[in-house]
Amino acid sequence: MKLPFIDRIWRVKGSLPLDMSLSPAQAFDKLDPLFQANGTDCEIEGDSLTFNKTNPAAQDKLATFTRGTLTIVEREGRSVLAYDLTSPALLACFLAPLLFLALGQANVAIGEYEKAKAEAAEKSGKDTDKSKEDDEVDKDVKLHWFDAAMGAPAPDKPDKKKKEKEKEEEKEKKHSPKTAYILAAIFATLYVVGRILEPWLIKSIFRKKLSAMPPAGDTSPGGQTKTQHSG
Repeated sequence: MKLPFIDRIWRVKGSLPLDMSLSPAQAFDKLDPLFQANGTDCEIEGDSLTFNKTNPAAQDKLATFTRGTLTIVEREGRSVLAYDLTSPALLACFLAPLLFLALGQANVAIGEYEKAKAEAAEKSGKDTDKSKEDDEVDKDVKLHWFDAAMGAPAPDKPDKKKKEKEKEEEKEKKHSPKTAYILAAIFATLYVVGRILEPWLIKSIFRKKLSAMPPAGDTSPGGQTKTQHSG
């Protein structure tokens, strides 16, 4: 069962016309430096090149794509490089917003549950801690005898409503989904930017490599260099 829409989340497909004088062997030879990075396994079989990367370094130009296949095909009488690449980084950026949205909703649900629980306890008279605090707030604040003798005014009585409001704000802040929503927005933006930018970048890299002149003094057939692949 094929799901093209879901498949496009982390896969990048494209094609690039080759120069008429460029054979498949010469094309892969020009692209070979891209697959010489540490942790890269590469295999060429006929007109197809398959690669797989393990923990690619940040300097690796193909670090975003850990595996893929490059194939030389004929289209309208011309050789074309067709590529199909897989990017776990794009998949992670796609899934991260869903995770943070779920965490945000979980915080909201927990906050609503605790609020309902507190209201139920208050109505049933079981909220003893709150009653004790209310009693302490209602008590008159006595002035020290020395201050009274000096004519100092009595301190203001603690504001019960203000204290309750501060507690409510503290509870809401504790279960606020704001941070989770911000992170979700950041990763969603990264995915959209990456989904647009990465295909353009990889096509530009392939085009630049294929249009590069062979090294000076290269005497191998077709201007090819010996291919070495690091494991």
